[in-house]
Amino acid sequence: MHIGIDFDNTIVCYDALFHRVCLEKGLITPDVPENKSDVRNYLRRMGKEDAWTEVQGYVYGARMSEASPYPGVIEFVTASRRAGTPVSIISHKTRHPFIGPQYDLHQSARDWLEQQGFFDAGRIGLAPENVFFELTKEAKLERIRACGVSHFIDDLPELLSAPEFPNEVQRILFDPNGLYAGEGKFIRTKSWEQTHKLLL
Repeated sequence: MHIGIDFDNTIVCYDALFHRVCLEKGLITPDVPENKSDVRNYLRRMGKEDAWTEVQGYVYGARMSEASPYPGVIEFVTASRRAGTPVSIISHKTRHPFIGPQYDLHQSARDWLEQQGFFDAGRIGLAPENVFFELTKEAKLERIRACGVSHFIDDLPELLSAPEFPNEVQRILFDPNGLYAGEGKFIRTKSWEQTHKLLL
């Protein structure tokens, strides 16, 4: 077994952070639910697509250190490593935001992983060379294939259902907010505790 895991919205939970930042900037009202999808949908309904794009760059760059890991994900990766099961993080992430200050989003993500103890041999012990941030979806899919993972966990059904997705890889849809309750093509988990029970 070799487990591959997406990064944004799979390892990292941004729900509270996006809500907080958009409130600070006066982009949403307090009654918008504390959920990244609801914040995004609200801004789009208000015709603020560019503001949403800029906020994403700001959160993934300047405010990345404030993001939280999903409950149970650190325990899952730690248990995988202790069981001798290889883990790779494979993500599609642009190097710089499309709008606004040009933060290095790859470095911000690696800094976050380090801050959370992922690279600490005494804690999680994930090797930095097993973390991949690819510039395109196609490159991400090729990396999944090249790494030879047996299971891949992602929050986006469109990625898991891509024609180029390696057929031999078991696909697991991570859906903590229940956005894809009707999705029947993949194994769907709603928490890292559930994912842990499924795989380990």
